[in-house]
Amino acid sequence: MATFKKINRSSLVQVVIDRLTDAMIKGELKPGDKIPTEMELAEQLGIARNTVREAVKILVYMGVLEIRRPDGTFVMNGFSDNLIDPMIYGIILNQKNENELQELRAMTEAGVLNNAISKCTDEEVAVLKEKLALLKEAIFAEDQNVDRVFERDNEFHAAITEMGKNVMISKINAMVMLLTNNTRYESVKYMIESKRNQELYEAHEKVYQMVLNREGSELYANIQRTYF
Repeated sequence: MATFKKINRSSLVQVVIDRLTDAMIKGELKPGDKIPTEMELAEQLGIARNTVREAVKILVYMGVLEIRRPDGTFVMNGFSDNLIDPMIYGIILNQKNENELQELRAMTEAGVLNNAISKCTDEEVAVLKEKLALLKEAIFAEDQNVDRVFERDNEFHAAITEMGKNVMISKINAMVMLLTNNTRYESVKYMIESKRNQELYEAHEKVYQMVLNREGSELYANIQRTYF
């Protein structure tokens, strides 16, 4: 079991968090390991138990630790949705540069698409074809509905993400999609209202063809064409 040296009494809660995190990074505490008890940590670090308790609560909220009563507190053995929350809040509170967020979106989508191209099955490509058909139907519908087009667009991209079969990538991509929801909606709205329906469809059809043909050489350029 990992042991911890005493620390100075400054920013104690954060220091406890840092020490526990450092132990995980170094492999002293592994996924599924039980951490020392509240009393043991307080003695090893030379601080009050309530400080340790507060640090543990924060790490539990963040999805790094989990409490299993009556057994104790353990390092998470798997991926928690809560791990994403602090990232979302941090980006929301620091959206000074919209371009940086779009660069993050482009990088994430390129990775998701590349992963899908390398792992997709024929059955999954068939599903993507169905999603594209539904998107096309919404794009060219006589009773134009931006919400419906946007919903079909999201379903199309979700199908691509699922092809990658990677939970962590899916979670991170979901975070990026959430953060860019408004800008993506406005893009779709702009394309529909400016009668650029054909261009909107063709951009997605090219992405489908890349997946169908397992072709990633023009991956980034094709992704960029879907940004309007």
